Amino acid sequence: MSELTEPRIEQLSPKNLVGKHLHMSLANNRTAELWQSFMVDRKNIRNTIGTDLYSLQVYEPTLDFKEFNLHTEFEKYALIEVSDFNHIPEGMEAFTLEAGLYAVFIHRGLNFQPTFQQIFYEWLPASDFVLDARPHFELLGEKYKNHSPDSEEEVWVPVKSRQSGETVRE
Repeated sequence: MSELTEPRIEQLSPKNLVGKHLHMSLANNRTAELWQSFMVDRKNIRNTIGTDLYSLQVYEPTLDFKEFNLHTEFEKYALIEVSDFNHIPEGMEAFTLEAGLYAVFIHRGLNFQPTFQQIFYEWLPASDFVLDARPHFELLGEKYKNHSPDSEEEVWVPVKSRQSGETVRE
């Protein structure tokens, strides 16, 4: 692969997340609306763990990313990790991210399309893994800079072993 480095394979522990979500497609992209709404209310979340933000997508379990297009609909979430669900601010919701195996890529810059294509059309078909029907997400940490060409984020893609076809979960 040209710009994309080999991913690290990581076993994710379950995460308690709180935030908001919207139904959308790339043709009807409401990401900015979602994040603006979340960031306004983020200060009301009391029991956060760290400052990393989760930009999470839930796709139909049968989605084949070779057929993904501008009109493919999905649920998009803006979330932050919390210690528990004892206090969920009004207008927000709890989301439990289940444990599982992920391929973690580093994306740099503004244009996500080349990263997407390299992950799903180059790396995945040549790897020892297949997609798992769990949420995909980007971890927006300290190197993430909104709308900056210097931005860096982690792209977490749910995978399972191609040989066993089984998901590795805790």
